[in-house]
Amino acid sequence: MEYEREGFVQAADGTRLFYELLGEGEPPVILTDGIGCDGFAWRYLAPRLARHHRVIHWHFRGHGRSGPPEDFARLSIEDLADDLKRVCDELDATRPVIIAHSMGVQVALEFYRQNPNGVAALVLMCGTFGRITTTFHGTDLLDQLLPGLMRGMRMFPGIARAVWGRVPAAMAFRVACAGRELDAERIQEEDFHRYWEHAALMNPEVFLPMLEHAGRHDARGFLADVDVPTLVVAAEHDTFTPMSLAEEMAGAIPNAVLEVIEGASHAAPVEQPDLLGEHIEDFLTARLGLGRSRP
Repeated sequence: MEYEREGFVQAADGTRLFYELLGEGEPPVILTDGIGCDGFAWRYLAPRLARHHRVIHWHFRGHGRSGPPEDFARLSIEDLADDLKRVCDELDATRPVIIAHSMGVQVALEFYRQNPNGVAALVLMCGTFGRITTTFHGTDLLDQLLPGLMRGMRMFPGIARAVWGRVPAAMAFRVACAGRELDAERIQEEDFHRYWEHAALMNPEVFLPMLEHAGRHDARGFLADVDVPTLVVAAEHDTFTPMSLAEEMAGAIPNAVLEVIEGASHAAPVEQPDLLGEHIEDFLTARLGLGRSRP
């Protein structure tokens, strides 16, 4: 899949933020990744959504084709939401539909908190409202391990960069499928390789602090104030973000719709893109009164 146009936006601290565009139609749809991703989740969904919408996909700071942070102290969920606002302003996306995956769900919710009149609808998939390091695999083990990883990275940054992402993609794929972290029958190995190879190239001095910030951010307190159409998508076998969290989030957001993708893992958007695309299109048609006039 190739996008039709691409460019860069300057963040508040001067960081260059990459974006790419596909299709036409209002309201625009903005695709927001999870941590460590540069479009892995949207390979099949983006062209489907572009039949009816102007699709905007952007890269977090320090991810993909965006530049490294000019200020490494600005890696919080609040900073990423501000980056998203810069992208919206640059591309005249005044009231977009924000479709978010994994940690991007926190960014989408924070963006809504900062700009409650600047969102047409939210589609929140395979993610939760906050503190992701305390719920990974249903435990707080990651939250306990992260401080030690952070200390090691700061004490030995050269070693951290050298060992980061050394596990071969093919081996990681086999382990993930064997452990049912992925739906082996539906996901394409090449799609997983794209994700793994990007994550392996990331600077741990971006990844780990960003993960730490995500572990502190919590949108639970304002879920009841979300006043736009919201679709919450849960994957039946999501071990990264247990389905119970999606159920809790959907229950806390007024009039939210919950869709459960049976048999899917955390990678549901690339495992079952046709079904997920149909759910999204039906939701937007019903809740925003959109037609499907374009072929």
